Amino acid sequence: MQLTSIQSSMISKNQQKLVRQLEQKKYRTRERLFVAEGPKVVGDLLRHGYRPTLLFATSDWMLKTKSLPLDIQEVSDEELRRISFLQHPQQVLALFPIPESPSVPIVDKNELYLALDGVQDPGNLGTIIRIADWFGIKTIFCSLDTADVWNPKVVQATMGSIARVNIIYTNLEEMLAHADIPVYGTLLDGEDIYHYPLTESGIIVMGNEGNGISEEIRKLVTDKLLIPDFNESPDRAESLNVAIATAITCSEFKRRG
Repeated sequence: MQLTSIQSSMISKNQQKLVRQLEQKKYRTRERLFVAEGPKVVGDLLRHGYRPTLLFATSDWMLKTKSLPLDIQEVSDEELRRISFLQHPQQVLALFPIPESPSVPIVDKNELYLALDGVQDPGNLGTIIRIADWFGIKTIFCSLDTADVWNPKVVQATMGSIARVNIIYTNLEEMLAHADIPVYGTLLDGEDIYHYPLTESGIIVMGNEGNGISEEIRKLVTDKLLIPDFNESPDRAESLNVAIATAITCSEFKRRG
């Protein structure tokens, strides 16, 4: 039987420095670590087999948690505030190893995937991961210029869905060129998604917040879709937020499935 080891020492300067450095991608890449905060996010990661290299928690979190990790460093609310990236720290902060991604992405002809082409905003990326989780999409392919999924803001925005969705960074153009399933993309010259025939499997491409799907990727889209607007006034929203557009698109695919 393994016993939980609880340390009550102060957070060292080196530990504090390490946590703060992990806000930057270069240090996450070097250390192969990412930061997760709060009972929901940390709890979901622990339940799905992620094992922290460091975990800082208040006594309140430990009292509420049934199955504790093996090594915990107990901290006060004030100490947690010093290392937290949140405006209001939430009882627990952990450092987890970044999982390895497959060098060659494998596309299953029977699965539905999301592919993100240059999505830049951490909040959007985190929300899209949460949307994928909600609609049962297990894998998201990301272009190399998409925001880093292990950014603390992205991890937080997933609200724990990061534990259940595989994120694979790849040369999107090369991958789509060899994908033997339909490639869907939301484009202004596309067909009305509510009337277009959709398949249960395929790859749904969502583009950059400002520029949409890039020219290179657009050429590889086999099925162009349009989310129509229903406001006939000339004074209306110009476009949808990419996360909202993703939710609408996924919902329509799953509704038909």
